[in-house]
Amino acid sequence: MGGMDAAFRAHVESGLTTLARCWAVTRTDGRQFGFTDHDADLHFEAIRFRADSGLTALALQQSTGLSVDNTEALGLLSDASVTEADIEAGRFDGAEVRAWLVNWADPAVRWLQFRGTIGELRRKGAAFEAELRGLTEVLNRPQGRTYQKPCTAVLGDGSCRFSLDTPGFSTERPLEVVEDRRIFRWAEMDDFEPGWFQRGRLSVLDGPAAGLWSSIKQDRILSDGAREIELWEPIRAEVSAGDMVRLEAGCDKRMETCRLKFNNLLNFQGFPDLPSEDWVMAVPRRSGANTGGSRR
Repeated sequence: MGGMDAAFRAHVESGLTTLARCWAVTRTDGRQFGFTDHDADLHFEAIRFRADSGLTALALQQSTGLSVDNTEALGLLSDASVTEADIEAGRFDGAEVRAWLVNWADPAVRWLQFRGTIGELRRKGAAFEAELRGLTEVLNRPQGRTYQKPCTAVLGDGSCRFSLDTPGFSTERPLEVVEDRRIFRWAEMDDFEPGWFQRGRLSVLDGPAAGLWSSIKQDRILSDGAREIELWEPIRAEVSAGDMVRLEAGCDKRMETCRLKFNNLLNFQGFPDLPSEDWVMAVPRRSGANTGGSRR
């Protein structure tokens, strides 16, 4: 078994073992949780593994080569660890999971049996089921460059290189009117052009939904002069007037927008001169010169 050190191997081969399972879950917001199926808490790697979490795991399927390791974890919802509100908000989506076999009599003797992420997370009454996916899961994702007219970069990422902290491209302000956690209105916000935030992002900075965000569908000025921001999907936790949010400018991926709105044409990641589908279907005609040159 890969990664097993001599001390752990000797303990297993002794014939009399004191083993327990431990799991550490690290969410994308940095919060960390520890669970164990032992009857007392365990401590190692600066993590407290709670014994009262009610978490158990199904058999771990591991294989050689590039096959994806997988298993499932089962547990109870509780205010102290995994809550219904956090699952509904998606805070455990994509969280990192590490699983050990641990000698509970000497936690320094342990074996890291699994490392991966949480895939599908399902609720069942007062319990939850979490699908755990191994590190090779990422090899199933499409890789490489896509050749298309629109830009393939995400505004502000390493390919785009545009800083959304540039003055005029983001703003932070408290919410005034909230409808269904999806529509937000401000009585005055005339320091940005209409549509400036469309296709951008709204992030919640404090309150129960702190750390959550959603993409902006519409940014418009209403007849009474109020500014309305509509999201594609509702924020997945409670938001109310007074909560601070951050609005970031949107990008429609066109070369003209990259040049005129962001002055970032040097980092444009699209191919605006690709021929259209009409050109692909074109055939020679008797009229006109078929020289093989430009069709313009």
